[in-house]
Amino acid sequence: MGSPNDRGQAHTLEAFAAAILLVAGLTFALQATAVTPLSASTSNQHIENQERAVATDFLTTSAENGDLTAAILRWDPENETFVDSPPDVDGEGYTQARGPNGFDAALGPFGESLNRTFVERSIAVNVELRHYNTSARTERNVTSLVDMGEPSNNAVTATRTVALPDDANLTAPNYTDTTLRGLADGTDPGAFYATETASGPLFTHVEVRMIVWRM
Repeated sequence: MGSPNDRGQAHTLEAFAAAILLVAGLTFALQATAVTPLSASTSNQHIENQERAVATDFLTTSAENGDLTAAILRWDPENETFVDSPPDVDGEGYTQARGPNGFDAALGPFGESLNRTFVERSIAVNVELRHYNTSARTERNVTSLVDMGEPSNNAVTATRTVALPDDANLTAPNYTDTTLRGLADGTDPGAFYATETASGPLFTHVEVRMIVWRM
């Protein structure tokens, strides 16, 4: 039988070992708890980064092949709405996804690309056109081109600026001979949504802002 000192040392070692195991267990539990939200956050950020990259590439490609410019010029100057565009609560027109073809009828090739790239993958899209009201650029107006509702908290944005020359023709049916210069001078009937803010051969700049989010 060991001495009282030996037994006391044994109990002390057992207590020390138990304390180490308890601390280790608590540390593991805290780490496991912290990993779950961090992993979800990292995953969400990865998805958002992907969607932002896709939206940016989409605008770049659409601008380079002319589809983006054609879409923002698909304007009915007498009704002052985009083609196939119902009025919103303020009386202004905007294009909505509808039917099996979504934006095709309203926006042409740009709309077809929107469907393939986003809508068919259950990703909602809003497209806003931002333009200044005077050459001094004191106030920026926003015209809605595409409105699919209120973006979620995880929505991402991409932007692209388009320069419109004053001799640009509208692309809406029955108005393809109408130019921005003609509308500004009153030669052609109706009005364009963006005010002339530039000089020389340039009419104005329009910033296209795309907001995308998962439905």
